[in-house]
Amino acid sequence: MRKNSSIRKYNGPIPASPPKRLNRAALLWDESFLWGVMSYRALRAAGLPFDLVRAEDISRGGLEQYALLFVPGGWSSNKMKALGDEGAEAVRSFVSSGGNYLGFCGGAGLATDDGIGLLAVRRKATKERVPSFSGRVRLRTTRHPVWNSAAASPIYYAWWPPQFGMLGKNIRALAKYDKALPDSFSSDLNTGDISASGSWKDMEQLYQINLDPARLIGESAVIEGRFGEGKVILSLVHFDTPDDNNGPTVLKNIWGYLISGCRFPSRPGPGAGNAAAGYQGTGASTAEFTIAAELESAAYDLISLGIRNFLWFWRNPLLLQWRRGVRGLEYCTLYIMIKEIAGLLENRNGCNMEKSLKDLKKELLSFLLKAKDLLIRERIAMQQGHITYDQCNDMAIRKLREDLFASSKSYGGRFKELLDNIDRTLYLLLKEEDSHIPAVRHSRRTY
Repeated sequence: MRKNSSIRKYNGPIPASPPKRLNRAALLWDESFLWGVMSYRALRAAGLPFDLVRAEDISRGGLEQYALLFVPGGWSSNKMKALGDEGAEAVRSFVSSGGNYLGFCGGAGLATDDGIGLLAVRRKATKERVPSFSGRVRLRTTRHPVWNSAAASPIYYAWWPPQFGMLGKNIRALAKYDKALPDSFSSDLNTGDISASGSWKDMEQLYQINLDPARLIGESAVIEGRFGEGKVILSLVHFDTPDDNNGPTVLKNIWGYLISGCRFPSRPGPGAGNAAAGYQGTGASTAEFTIAAELESAAYDLISLGIRNFLWFWRNPLLLQWRRGVRGLEYCTLYIMIKEIAGLLENRNGCNMEKSLKDLKKELLSFLLKAKDLLIRERIAMQQGHITYDQCNDMAIRKLREDLFASSKSYGGRFKELLDNIDRTLYLLLKEEDSHIPAVRHSRRTY
């Protein structure tokens, strides 16, 4: 299955005749979390046709009706576990028989030889890449439909991406990295400031990782190949980033390129229109609304603690920038997903969720109590010596970290248990919303 060729043969079962596909995409929700919210909002705002699917849907043959499988960012190893052997085989069968695949960041990593093997490319080891780059970067693009009508200045966002190793035959680089913009970061270091001081070498010795964004120049950022009859596009940049003026054009181009006959309905983005524009539910019960507000307030309090202790700040409406030595993406993910739940509960008419919300509240408050204790201890430890997210000599900090996050960087411990419960609730609310609003979405919340 993983021969050294980008136009790969598929040796599994092939449908007797090609399935009749809808001019829509399936968005894989599992293990996407914050990145799933980001993609969902970007696609809705751009008016692109898609449905949410889970790994269990894929295993049961749920991709047969779609033209495209889109996999957002997130830990590719966790996505692989969610799919399992049966789901991975279903994805390969889907693409081999003419379905197309699009992956952003972790979704791109899933399709490499390190994952389900759609394209003959591996990801670089951490020591060989720049593992902590984030922010705006200029691209060198090639002639291709995905760049049609795109901005003359091809500047897009990357968020802590992996890096591709050597590409197999017939894999085409649609874009390569050029210079990072001064407002980007590498770890918690501002690119413009460190470049101006000429200190990258010193910082790399101190941090013991590659930091200089110049190391990215010339590296493949967006690639295309084939697996059987299907097209595969893998992007390490996020065209779904909020506040990106260039991203929506590329998203529409990709949909037009990978979904034959795709038409873009006139669909207002989140918060657009008025109350009569689409379905309006009766709203959550008083108890549901109260609990959701308490959840959001508790999560916001944690974010505020980090801000006033100079541990992080907002980069855009969905992403924090945090100091080295603490976890930031995890806390940011909790807050954004809970905020999304609270917003969706303002406008719904579905099954009662009071009990599940109460259980979630109990679990969240217990987690946040320890998380606040951990953050203050880490803040003090920063003043006393060098710490990283997984290295610290303070035994109390180490014990709290193990309890809350376990030893895995790709989510574990009580955090993962809590996150999965939040994710299930959010998924149900989004599916409920989509079932009532097939053409137009209205929300009282905007970012």
